[in-house]
Amino acid sequence: MTRLSPKYAGIGVIAALAAGWYALSGDSSEPAPTGSEAIVVPVLTTEQETGRILFDANCAAYHGSNASGSDQGPPLVHRIYEPSHHSDMAFVLAARQGVRAHHWRFGNMPAIGSVTEDEVVQITAYVRALQRANGIN
Repeated sequence: MTRLSPKYAGIGVIAALAAGWYALSGDSSEPAPTGSEAIVVPVLTTEQETGRILFDANCAAYHGSNASGSDQGPPLVHRIYEPSHHSDMAFVLAARQGVRAHHWRFGNMPAIGSVTEDEVVQITAYVRALQRANGIN
């Protein structure tokens, strides 16, 4: 068995501690949302408008008006939630199962039993329209 030099073992310990701190503390590089960010709202399709109505009724209290974030939940119009990082299915699963806090310090998101999967698809269409209008693809 090969042993690591103390120099490399120390680097490994530091990396492990940093990873643990990061996992417990959230993404400290992302500022907490204020909910005051100006969000460009595009012209919406019928599905997206239905998603907006559903979002306002079920999500806006936490994720803010036009998904801009609030003091209770993160903005969804944010690069963290771009489709390549959080797929549309991630939104469905979040509503169905809840989500353990991992990007922000708002605590865990509970499952949202008041919306159907089809409604989450419409809400997601609305959020994606907002994201595209604000340069998040």
